[in-house]
Amino acid sequence: MKTILVVDDEFDILTVWRLLLERHGYTVRTASNGAAALELVRSSRPDIIVSDCMMPIMSGMQLCAALYADPDLREIPIILCSAAADVPAQPNPHIAYARKPLSFDTLLAMLERMGST
Repeated sequence: MKTILVVDDEFDILTVWRLLLERHGYTVRTASNGAAALELVRSSRPDIIVSDCMMPIMSGMQLCAALYADPDLREIPIILCSAAADVPAQPNPHIAYARKPLSFDTLLAMLERMGST
């Protein structure tokens, strides 16, 4: 069973995506900001991360940079979601970008393409 870490500062998104992903057979962990996500990743590496871009404490882009800076974590696939039309590209080739609002069907398709199923 694949483990997905969902990172978003909106509680409703965390709750809904967790329920839907669990119904599709995933183990789901959640974090409300990048700093909390980084702690979770270091304690128990997920198979893929789905992260919002703009969050308090540590943004999704800062999370991506911190993961890329760590050779043990840089290859974790990430789906970085943003409502902004133009998100600065990150040096990590394992990042896929998604525009919010992101439908659950689109998220599932992205997870499948990234080899997480």
